[in-house]
Amino acid sequence: APSRWDSAAPGIPDGLFEREEGVPITKEEVRAIQVCKARLRPGFTVYDVGCGSGSVSVEAALQAGPSGRVVAIDRDEGAVGLTRRNAARFGLSNVSVVLGEAPGCMGGLDPADAAFVGGTGGDTAGIVRACHAKLRPGGRIVVGTILVETLHAVLRELDGPRFESVDVAQVAVSKGRRTSTGTMMLARNPVTVVSASRARS
Repeated sequence: APSRWDSAAPGIPDGLFEREEGVPITKEEVRAIQVCKARLRPGFTVYDVGCGSGSVSVEAALQAGPSGRVVAIDRDEGAVGLTRRNAARFGLSNVSVVLGEAPGCMGGLDPADAAFVGGTGGDTAGIVRACHAKLRPGGRIVVGTILVETLHAVLRELDGPRFESVDVAQVAVSKGRRTSTGTMMLARNPVTVVSASRARS
C-alpha cells in the first residue's frame, strides 16, 4: 500500500521509506532543510543528482506537484531501483529516474528550476557546473556535503558572478533514544548544506 504524506511541509519520517543496505539516504531533518533551501513551487522541474534512496526526490515531487517533475539521477543500479520503488510507494508519477554518471548524463535533460546534489562520490564541482548550465535564471541549487574537501570544491565553484545568494549552513542533528533511565541524545554526522541561486543576468 502506498505511504501517505498529507503534510504540506517536508520532513517525511525516514521509517516510511524503503531502505537498502549500502544505498545512502538523506536523513529527515537534513532533508527538510535542503528542501526548504530549494524554495520549490508547483510546476517546477527539479534534478536530484546522486538520488540514493530517493527520499529527496519524493519530497521534491510532492512539493512540485502533478504539474512538476523530478529527474532523479544515480550511477548505482541499486539506488535507481530503490528510488523508483520509493516514488511508487508514495503514489508519485512525476519522478523519472536516470541510471548514469553525472555530469556526463545531464546533457539531454530539460532546463531545471532547482537542483539537489547529494552524495555523488565523484566530480561534485563538475556537477555544479552542469547544473548551472541547466538552471533557469534564479534557479536554485542545493548541495549536501559531508567531506570538507567536497565543501571546498563546491564553494570555489559557487564563487563569482554566475551564482548569487550563496548560503552555507552546517546542520548537526542529535536524536533521542530511550534508555532504561530516560532519553539520551545521539549525535549524527554534521552535514554542510550549501545553496545558491543562478544569477539572473
